[in-house]
Amino acid sequence: MGAAKRYISCCLMACLLLCGGLAIAQNEPLFEQGKEQYKNENFTDAIANWEKVLQAGEHSAALYFNLGNAYYKLNQIGPSIYYYEKALQLSPNDSDIKNNLSFAQNATVDAIEPLPQTLFAKWDQQVSELMTYEGWAWATVLAAIFLSLSFLMYYFSGLSGRKRIYFAGFLIGTFVMFTALIMSYRVYDRSLNDRQAIIFAESSQIKNEPSMGGETSFILHEGTRVQILEVDEDWFHIRIADGKEGWIVAADVKEL
Repeated sequence: MGAAKRYISCCLMACLLLCGGLAIAQNEPLFEQGKEQYKNENFTDAIANWEKVLQAGEHSAALYFNLGNAYYKLNQIGPSIYYYEKALQLSPNDSDIKNNLSFAQNATVDAIEPLPQTLFAKWDQQVSELMTYEGWAWATVLAAIFLSLSFLMYYFSGLSGRKRIYFAGFLIGTFVMFTALIMSYRVYDRSLNDRQAIIFAESSQIKNEPSMGGETSFILHEGTRVQILEVDEDWFHIRIADGKEGWIVAADVKEL
């Protein structure tokens, strides 16, 4: 009975791997076709093909980056910023994505001055953006292996000079491991609780309450990034970089 269960599990796993391989094989021609259409300035057709790849469940920084480029060429700033931001989530150190995102953000209407940050807050943000939480988790594992090896070499080495080197490696590995562990938790927690969105509407009235009859506090335009604080049916309570808050119709934004 146990052998039969193991056989069935293996068959299911093989089917899943086969289906995944077939899906990738089917999506690759669509992706390449989209690239050719982009080169020929058929941006709308390229977007259609790349959207099909997304709908098939395949996500990558390259796919999001190309979508951002195509929407930017069509002067659709909101979607272009959205997809650049999605690409940056998967590849936070990619200079091309950062540069193109900067160009798209410069094309937005709203000039919002962010609140000043403390030196520690700036450092924390810069360090946390170096990698995804998965990257920090791998850094934790590698540092743990390094400090373990350093400790073993220290313990079994008979030379005092080498012992000092191995002990220093152990201390460095310990520091890196705990730093990476903390950053992985912080980045993961931020990805769960820090809900960000991009405005897709050409302009949107931000109300002082979740109602069309509420007073308009200010107006935001396509491409502006907002933080979602809470949800009330078809309304989002948002905050922008300068600290202003209000309510926006949920249909006017797309959550990252």
